[in-house]
Amino acid sequence: MSATQAAITQFLPLAADTFDKNKVTPGLLGFVVFAALAIGVWGLMKSMSKHMGRVDFEEAPAPAAATPAADAPKA
Repeated sequence: MSATQAAITQFLPLAADTFDKNKVTPGLLGFVVFAALAIGVWGLMKSMSKHMGRVDFEEAPAPAAATPAADAPKA
């Protein structure tokens, strides 16, 4: 048994006495984790938008349209 499992085994009975199983909420830690993820996603989306705005893409013409005289038969 690891130290973590031993600690959980020691504190689990204490948690059962203090918490109402029908009213457990994520609490402050859950809010902080959710807010950090939301801020991270917002930052990534803002960065992606900025980088996509810098892309200057021009499609190359089709090879057949670029050289129509090369394929034509000579008469």
